[in-house]
Amino acid sequence: MSAKIAVLGGVIALTLGIHYGWLIDPIFGHVHWIHAIHGRFCYIPIVIAAAWFGLRGGLLTATLITVLITPYLLRGVDNPHDMAGELADVVFYFALAALSGALFDRELRSRRRAEEMRVQLERSQRLSLLGRVAAGLAHEIKNPLASIKGAVEILSDDNTAESEREEFRQIVHKEIQRINNRVMELLEIARPREMQTRPVDLVPLVEACIRQVQAQTSGQPMDIEGKLPQERVVVRGDDEKLHQVLLNVLLNAVEASPEEGRVTVALAVDDRSNEAVLTVDDDGPGIDPAEIDKVFEPFHSTKASGTGLGLAIARAIVEQHGGAITLENRKEGGLRVSIRLPLSGSED
Repeated sequence: MSAKIAVLGGVIALTLGIHYGWLIDPIFGHVHWIHAIHGRFCYIPIVIAAAWFGLRGGLLTATLITVLITPYLLRGVDNPHDMAGELADVVFYFALAALSGALFDRELRSRRRAEEMRVQLERSQRLSLLGRVAAGLAHEIKNPLASIKGAVEILSDDNTAESEREEFRQIVHKEIQRINNRVMELLEIARPREMQTRPVDLVPLVEACIRQVQAQTSGQPMDIEGKLPQERVVVRGDDEKLHQVLLNVLLNAVEASPEEGRVTVALAVDDRSNEAVLTVDDDGPGIDPAEIDKVFEPFHSTKASGTGLGLAIARAIVEQHGGAITLENRKEGGLRVSIRLPLSGSED
């Protein structure tokens, strides 16, 4: 605010210096056309004041300029024609102040309304997401709690055989661990742990993930193909988190593909954006276009048995690395998951 007032004061002082002949007359003498141009110079601080402070600022500036040039009008204008011209300039000062101030005020009100609507929309979206997360978390916890309740009731029954007690103790332990896993996954999205960043070569990382998934699907006729470059592709990040992301995406691709389908993992370098580009293609049915924007939301899953947390965690990790993850349906069928990560400036 103070800086704007200082700038405005400087512009007004400059125009007055021209008006009274302190700046131009020593160089050119008292020339009528220079004085005429000065009258237009006074429009500049009025418009600036209207833009910064609205209608009130424009009118106050026009009033200030009028007051400051009044001694000149009373002392130096003897010709009635010149006096009429000066008074016409003053009228234009206030007309310009009123018009520009009103326009800028209207624009400012429009911007404020747009900003308020944006804030309200974001608040509504956050509340909607919070409701879905709460409903999803309640659903994920409700079933394990029911199992725990039933198991505890059986364990409390004196007629329960010791062999059965051990089985139900295991059920209690497993369901408690299940609840803990869901809570930890949600915390990973909301408050991810600090990354242990270092240069990471994505080529061996991708190879390790492919081997791990192949070992888990060894009993299925599933083809997992890797298209990897010979040279190193180094990014800076947390290798454990990146492994978690890729493993989750690969397992999703395997689950989405038919028994004898193919999953293709490709890694390349985009020299234009200086990014590593990792794509995972599957032979599955793809995703309904209306669902693509929702799959990264917590507890939103297209699978009957899914928790809807895997891709939400994956996106949080990728964005934490300064990258982006996107999904798109392939023209030839299936889904493509693309992960872009900035290349590291150092391979030390």
